[in-house]
This record gives sequence, structure tokens and C-alpha cells, in this order.
Amino acid sequence: MTPLPTIAIIDDDAGVRASLSSLVRSLGYDVRTYASACAFLDDTAQAGPDCVISDMQMPAMDGEQLQATLDARGHHVPVIFITAFPDEAVRTRVMAAGAVAFLPKPVEDSAIARWLDLALHA
Repeated sequence: MTPLPTIAIIDDDAGVRASLSSLVRSLGYDVRTYASACAFLDDTAQAGPDCVISDMQMPAMDGEQLQATLDARGHHVPVIFITAFPDEAVRTRVMAAGAVAFLPKPVEDSAIARWLDLALHA
């Protein structure tokens, strides 16, 4: 039996984590949630995820810093960013650095499904 792809959801808002987790599980994926980028990076007990969905603006380390840290560590996992504060300059930088998507909140369920499919099957 092939294991299900694992999606890491990183957002400092518990409600967003819960709703995204429910959606992603309903799409047939395993899910791990984290309240911060630091908590995600500190979770070395588990294998890396197949894709990351991350908020952009979080305390201590934002999404852009998370992406740079993952790249510096050689972890080239697909990243889908979501944000309540879309900024074109930030979008341009993270997309140039390899992000799969940069989506404004609230994000439609269909958009998450479509981008996850593209990230995992590209």
C-alpha cells in the first residue's frame, strides 16, 4: 500500500489550521499542523512532508524566512503560501524562490485542492 502524501500546515491562527487540516484530510492526504515556522523546523522526529501550506505573516519567522531556511537546509519541498496581506513584491520574491502558489485569504477550497494536486504531481 502506497503511503498517503503528507501535507504540513503552518499557521499561527488555530482556526485556520483546523479548517485547512479538515479540508486537506478530506482530499485524501495525511496532515501535520504547526503553530509556527519554528515549531515546524524543530520537528525532526518525523520525515519531511511532501508539501507545505504556510501562512506568510507569523511571529518569530515569516513564510519567506521559512522558505529561505528550507532552501538553505537543502529541503526543496513544494510550498503553497497563503496570506491575509497579499503584497506583490513579496509574491514576486517567493515565487522566484520556487513557491508553488501565493494565495490571498480567504482561500477557496477548490484552489487548495488544485494547487496541492499541481504541487504533488508536477
